Amino acid sequence: MIDPSHFERRTVSFYTLGCKLNFSETSTIARQLEKDGFIKVDFREGADIYVINTCSVTGIAEKKCRQVIHKALRINPNAFIVVTGCFAQLKPKEIASIKGVDLILGSNEKLDMSFYSGSFVKKNKAEIHAGNIAKDKRFMPSWSLGDRTRTFLKVQDGCDYFCTYCTIPLARGRSRNATIKDTVEQARKAGKAGAKEIILTGVNIGDFGKSTDESFFDLLVALEKVSEVERFRISSIEPNLLSSEIIQLVASSPRFMPHFHLPLQSGSNKVLKLMKRKYDTELFLQKIESIRKNIPNAFIGVDVITGIKGETENDFETTYNFIQNLDISQLHVFTYSERPNTQALKIQHTVLPEEKKRRSALLHELSAHKLRKFYKRFENTKAKVLFEEHLSNGKMHGFTENYLRVECPFDPALINQIIEVKLMTISPQSGNMTIHLPEYSLHDNEFQNISEKFDF
Repeated sequence: MIDPSHFERRTVSFYTLGCKLNFSETSTIARQLEKDGFIKVDFREGADIYVINTCSVTGIAEKKCRQVIHKALRINPNAFIVVTGCFAQLKPKEIASIKGVDLILGSNEKLDMSFYSGSFVKKNKAEIHAGNIAKDKRFMPSWSLGDRTRTFLKVQDGCDYFCTYCTIPLARGRSRNATIKDTVEQARKAGKAGAKEIILTGVNIGDFGKSTDESFFDLLVALEKVSEVERFRISSIEPNLLSSEIIQLVASSPRFMPHFHLPLQSGSNKVLKLMKRKYDTELFLQKIESIRKNIPNAFIGVDVITGIKGETENDFETTYNFIQNLDISQLHVFTYSERPNTQALKIQHTVLPEEKKRRSALLHELSAHKLRKFYKRFENTKAKVLFEEHLSNGKMHGFTENYLRVECPFDPALINQIIEVKLMTISPQSGNMTIHLPEYSLHDNEFQNISEKFDF
């Protein structure tokens, strides 16, 4: 730990790009530096140090990183700039060439931020610390708290799949995790710190246990006994790793929410083979049907990539028709972006940018239709909502057990409270749904017959 007397309460700000895993790691870095005596401030306040945690899934994510660096230096030209994360791991020299960057930390080095904080002095040349992630078997635990009511708990890192379009194994290394015992302890710490809901996150969470000779299902069984946390959610899990016993556990558990997120990526078996995915559409359909049979009200989100090299017009139509017939709640649509050092670059057929845009628009439209249909199912029903601290335009929001998003006027008494509400109807003007919030007494504030809207 650095002696705070070595600096005069320097301020630090954070900017996170990319996935929930990155958010959990940024939050852990922030706690480390605050413990060392740094003062966390808003990005716009002109911090002494800016820590930018990057993503490299798409070219847009890398472009955004550069923009954030330039924005930080416009706010404070003398700021010490730290860039870390996947982009930093993959292209440290490229980032070092950006004027104003002082320190670059790779995927594992970033969680040793306190080790480097003593050298947070503006440099003439960027300093790089990015080791060989492929050989690094360390697992660095992390969890988020403070910026969001819901907490992201990192349970796994890295990936052994090496899909042809993906750089994540190159940026995060091989699959690894802590023990169930240590992971449960992290969950207890988050719960004691105030987290009422924990989202289990990682690169390939269903692969949990490979480095400790345990299993993801066993982890879920252990977490269900963590009394300090009221709610758990499973983030994205590979369809081939979503076992029937996991589905059954969620179906019967009072703590695991009826919410799944599965990466489909393509509804064409030909394209799935080109991607080197470990399932086909037949298996994917079986998983969706199993969820619906056991948990009819579950929210099911699905990832899909469009415009990948090799995806013909016929392949896209096959994907569209397959998804159209799936009983799911929402799509997360990604437009393919070529990534250096990936096997997909060897595929000859390339989709033109305007065609990628057209396909993406069609899938977004299909997603909106499915989401509205899913919400309509719950008109005039009751649900329990965990209200979050996040404030936007005078509104705060929360989520039901099955991930319906509720929004109402901000009131601090609602923060981090689970309240039963009645879902009313979707407004034809805004597409929002009204709710009825019965009388409650929270921190001596009375809420009587409040009817507000929520945005999905």
